[in-house]
Amino acid sequence: MGVEKELQQRSDNKCELCGSDDNLVVFEVPDSPMSGAAASILICNTCKEQIEDPEKVDANHWRCLNDSMWSAVPAVQVMAWRMLNRLKAEGWPQDLLDMMYMEDDTKAWAQAGVEDDKADAIIHRDSNGVVLEAGDSVVLIKDLKVKGSSMVAKQGTAVRRISLDYENEKYIEGKVDGQQIVIITDFVKKL
Repeated sequence: MGVEKELQQRSDNKCELCGSDDNLVVFEVPDSPMSGAAASILICNTCKEQIEDPEKVDANHWRCLNDSMWSAVPAVQVMAWRMLNRLKAEGWPQDLLDMMYMEDDTKAWAQAGVEDDKADAIIHRDSNGVVLEAGDSVVLIKDLKVKGSSMVAKQGTAVRRISLDYENEKYIEGKVDGQQIVIITDFVKKL
């Protein structure tokens, strides 16, 4: 049996990521330790186009991963993990990634495909050069006027569970006195 026939049978002639039954193609998952059907998935042209061209990604299309991430097929799990990882700046994909379970070898395969992306990744650093991650806590090292308000965020104020701006390495967000504000990383120190 050919790879395409095997994938059609496995997927019931539906996209293994979004469930669409239009314009299905075989997609070989990059960096696979296997070959044949085990290294491939059957996907629609919409999914394929968005996987191959990050500029065309529509985050709402990928909400389908809420279902497909639970697939028993390792190749489907790998692509679901990679797309969720690519979209985690949206917020909701991080919640799905936190819930997702994969065997160690499947997770290693999934991570192998995103190593290249890390070179282009924006890295947020505090005033001492320490790398900041989403969810970290920081303390302000200077009084900061909050634009658009009369509020002044005082030096020594702790900001817990920060979120990162994935387009600018100098910006993070957090709550100060119950108000969500953008903070420049040059004025914070990681706790």
